[in-house]
Amino acid sequence: MNVKQLLVAAALVGLAHTAGAQATGSTYTTALGFKFSPTAISVKHFVKSNAAIEGLAYFWRDGFRATGLYEWHDDIKGARGLQWYVGGGAHIDLWDDEYRNRFNPSGRAAAGLDGVIGLDYKFNGAPINLSLDWQPSVTFIGANYSSVDWLGVAVRFTF
Repeated sequence: MNVKQLLVAAALVGLAHTAGAQATGSTYTTALGFKFSPTAISVKHFVKSNAAIEGLAYFWRDGFRATGLYEWHDDIKGARGLQWYVGGGAHIDLWDDEYRNRFNPSGRAAAGLDGVIGLDYKFNGAPINLSLDWQPSVTFIGANYSSVDWLGVAVRFTF
């Protein structure tokens, strides 16, 4: 994690701690927005009061990644509106021919497993949700590599 990512994390935690907060527990059912680093479209939907599924669609110059995560949420005592979460899931990568030719001559697709741990905050009185998380992954079908440097900051509209 570099200094910039560490500063963003500290700012989010500070913001969540000092801003007006929601009642404990999730007060939204579904949220849609963007997660940054790397950039993805994010959809998060609570299937129970303490469990959500999150779908991520990453687009970059060389291809696409789809990730599905199951996340368990719990309140942080003394920080109303702020929850921690942990979970896991899987991803599928699809690459264009140029990337395949440079890095993965065995094919244009790969798959693997993901973990996630983070913080989730819903602003009281505003349809905005923020999250900060770390999402390591390992790819072992179609390619062999791991990613441990995905620190994500999500900004989503809730409904």
